[in-house]
Amino acid sequence: MSEKTVKVRLVKGLRGCQQRHRLSVKALGLNKINDVRELKDSPSVRGLINQLHYLVRVES
Repeated sequence: MSEKTVKVRLVKGLRGCQQRHRLSVKALGLNKINDVRELKDSPSVRGLINQLHYLVRVES
């Protein structure tokens, strides 16, 4: 059985955003603009994505 994954891309810079949002971006493994990570689709990852909706884009 294959695990579901979700691709997350950082589309906006971190300048001017809250410190806890910067830490959340780092927790997702994103460093620079246009970085893409394929992560396991879990409630904790979805929560981080929802918190950072204005910084990241979910790709299929």
